[in-house]
Amino acid sequence: MGLTGLTGLTGLTGRTGGVERPAVLAVDAGNSKTDVALIGADGSVLGTGRAGGFQPPVVGVEAAVDVLAEAVAEAVDAAGRAGLPYADHVSACLANADLPVEEAALADALRRRGWGGTTAVHNDTFAVLRAGLPAGAAPRGVAVVCGAGVNCAGLLPDGRTARFAALGPLSGDWGGGGGLAREALWFAARAEDGRGEPTALAAELPAHFGRSSMAELIEALHLGGLPAARIHELVPVLFAVAAAGDPVALSLVHRQADEIVAMAAVALGRLDLLGEEVPVVLGGSVVAARHPQLNDRIAVRLAERAPRARISVVLSPPVLGAALLGLDALGTPPRVQAKLRTHFPACTG
Repeated sequence: MGLTGLTGLTGLTGRTGGVERPAVLAVDAGNSKTDVALIGADGSVLGTGRAGGFQPPVVGVEAAVDVLAEAVAEAVDAAGRAGLPYADHVSACLANADLPVEEAALADALRRRGWGGTTAVHNDTFAVLRAGLPAGAAPRGVAVVCGAGVNCAGLLPDGRTARFAALGPLSGDWGGGGGLAREALWFAARAEDGRGEPTALAAELPAHFGRSSMAELIEALHLGGLPAARIHELVPVLFAVAAAGDPVALSLVHRQADEIVAMAAVALGRLDLLGEEVPVVLGGSVVAARHPQLNDRIAVRLAERAPRARISVVLSPPVLGAALLGLDALGTPPRVQAKLRTHFPACTG
């Protein structure tokens, strides 16, 4: 499957009310926040906006797009613009756009708002990938995002992609911050009641929340005394216990590394890139924390399957990637993309 709208849109720059329109309205929307940037034809950032998370499965498509509209309005106001369309092209990288049918439905919803002359919607993993690819190069590489969840995407200059459904256990996915926290709780509970092997997680997880035992922590989570959303706080605890040498905690970290490598290697294989020198971009809070037990194992295991892959951790905000995808779609020259990158200088590390 290819990224629609990546090429063939040159010559779209227009004017609104006698004023040249911005080139790209870039949208990066995750589960917890939305970032928008209005990009000029020369690559300058004219205005930015931020709003809440994008969750169409929870609130419905139109209500979710209303959240995007808040950030769009803020960016347009900051740029001193008025009148639709706001830009030649809308490049939206959205969480929960996991299947082609979802991308199509969301693209239709955005087109109805009239924000751009053309509109393209991609899963938000593509924003991380594009932001982390080397400057000046054609978009070619693979990204694995390990934050609250885990996902992977690959892209070639001709628009061909490799991707996963990323629907959690339903589609064969394992890990991410939420998954790691739940696995840590599972092993800790079994260690305390005797069904599983001993692990320091049984003491450290409840201690993080000021509870004296796993039984007390489980009760608090089950009865609502502790919001379930707070289990994400246990991910750093898991990594600290793993770093101290706890075998159970370390096995979870190693499994996460192996899952990341599996996704990257399969995506590289689908794009016939396993034997080539190619960027593999890592993004998301879990890998960005640079835990040696995780990141070092990723490097070793990926080298076994793709010896010429070059791993980096993306540091720039994903909205940069959404903007670069938009500029790709308009066929802008490298100097325009280079100017855009100066606004987001920390690209990879």
